[in-house]
Amino acid sequence: MGTRRTARELALQALYQLELVGEAGLLPFDAFCAHFQVSRKAMDYAGTLFAGVREKMAEIDRLISKHAQNWRLERMSVVDRTILRIAVFELAFRDDVPASVVINEAVEIAKRFSTDDSGSFINGILDAMTREKGVGPESATKAAGTEK
Repeated sequence: MGTRRTARELALQALYQLELVGEAGLLPFDAFCAHFQVSRKAMDYAGTLFAGVREKMAEIDRLISKHAQNWRLERMSVVDRTILRIAVFELAFRDDVPASVVINEAVEIAKRFSTDDSGSFINGILDAMTREKGVGPESATKAAGTEK
């Protein structure tokens, strides 16, 4: 398994912990990572994803809601919602990973950590998002209603 896949899975687990215990019960990220045997490079990218999703959560959730027709965030499983948040963060706020790679990684991680239907569910939302013109930081800002 590649470094970035490992990082995404580590970020998924850390963000899942955040969903379950909230900020008050959250372990410091380095302490959380100490429970796993992963490379420093994977930990660094996982930390970037974890911090980025936490920082941009409201904007990310608006983008997901906009493209998840007939699905409210609260109705999604915690795992699916977290996988989507990581992928949307990479699509909207990072320019170093092609959209096709982000989507493929999210689908593969969903197959490993979620239900049989999760891969196609996540693929559908991310595909709808990438088909829209201007996927990137500007579209996240517009979705958040904070256009400059």
